[in-house]
Amino acid sequence: MLWSWIQRTAARTAGSRAPVYSGGRRGLFGMGGGHAPEGTSTTRRVAKRGAMLFAQATATWYVYGLCVDGVKTHVLQGTRFASSTSGSSGDSALGAEVARLRAPKTIPHADGKTPRPAYCGDTARPMHERMEALVLDQQGRLVAALESLDTSSKFVRDRWERDDGRGYGITCVLQDGAVLEKAGVNVSVIEGTLTPGQLKSMRDRNPQTAAVLRDNEEYEFRVAGISVVVHPRNPYAPTAHENFRRFEVHRKGDAAGKPLLAWFGGGADLTPAYLFDEDVGHFHGTLKTACDAHDPAYYPRFKAWCDRYFAIAHRGDETRGVGGIFFDDLEDKQPEDLFRFVYDASSAFVAAYVPLVARRMTAPYSQRHRDWQLVRRGHYAEFNLVYDRGTKFGLMTPGARIESILMSLPLTARWEYMNSPAPGSPEDALLQCVRTTRDWVAATK
Repeated sequence: MLWSWIQRTAARTAGSRAPVYSGGRRGLFGMGGGHAPEGTSTTRRVAKRGAMLFAQATATWYVYGLCVDGVKTHVLQGTRFASSTSGSSGDSALGAEVARLRAPKTIPHADGKTPRPAYCGDTARPMHERMEALVLDQQGRLVAALESLDTSSKFVRDRWERDDGRGYGITCVLQDGAVLEKAGVNVSVIEGTLTPGQLKSMRDRNPQTAAVLRDNEEYEFRVAGISVVVHPRNPYAPTAHENFRRFEVHRKGDAAGKPLLAWFGGGADLTPAYLFDEDVGHFHGTLKTACDAHDPAYYPRFKAWCDRYFAIAHRGDETRGVGGIFFDDLEDKQPEDLFRFVYDASSAFVAAYVPLVARRMTAPYSQRHRDWQLVRRGHYAEFNLVYDRGTKFGLMTPGARIESILMSLPLTARWEYMNSPAPGSPEDALLQCVRTTRDWVAATK
């Protein structure tokens, strides 16, 4: 039994360093972590190195008490990660797959010239129906744009319905592609009864909500939203996320009437493993242009909100990435004006992000770069599981579809004990960047 455990653990610990099984590219995170059949010679060789690999702590599974007051996570950042040592096997090139890739000459919907569809101006339709049309429209556009990066990979489309009949969703997922290691473009159109935990969270967040929603009444919600996360394979290509939604609240049994509250929320943000100022400037600049067309105050306000929201509190002053825009409970203008803004902001995501993947997808990289990418993905997963509002709301919703909620998590991630990149290295440059905030538009003009 002990030998079997060592074989399994060593094979997992070796991760991408040793091809210990042939079941596709799976990894260290819980969404995929297979092991080789016991008794194979490759597994035995890896197993004999197991104790050493554990001692070096090159890929330690870390069970953390992040919700405990006073926990100090800065102690995890005291030494270099093993693969950054010059001349190590971690510096060997992985580039066989990038040599076969070709960036697309054109990307659908990336030129910003797609005309507004009819539903944008159809004021005779209820707003929740128009929002449903918007998220379905944006889903189709983004899937087409992402599939243009690698014509050999296609999204799997999974339409589902809630068991209680109160809504549906379409989950589009691409896994193990040559360009996109994992990408999800999800639409949800659901309704239900707000739980006490959801009501408390909404009241705590917004005083106006607290003034309207009473403790002794039951309320129902209706929401239509799109949620997107893209994790490219190449470490030089950044991860990105967008989410846009409209939420409304009714008294229980009065879903056909005028909502007591209705608001928009959403945003888009960028999470690179390696910093390219021109990429970040392009991303922010494109979003700023979309915001400025509706209110010049939107971009600086939502950019600052994004920087605050994506802070990883248990890692001190570190943010998940280099920001973008974020807003919630947006009801400061007429609903028609806000709807047009949400349409333009969500439409801008293709132009802001997909060309960056096309620019970086063919860059050669080494195991060192891959290891650092997986370390950063670990931090990404920490934020999503501990702090993200959408994830927590989804998990608190009775009958929620867990697979779709956790779609945002990367296919592979890595936690290394006492990880800290060498001062002055490209990895350190990224780390210093996410510990500060910058005016990316001004800095990259």
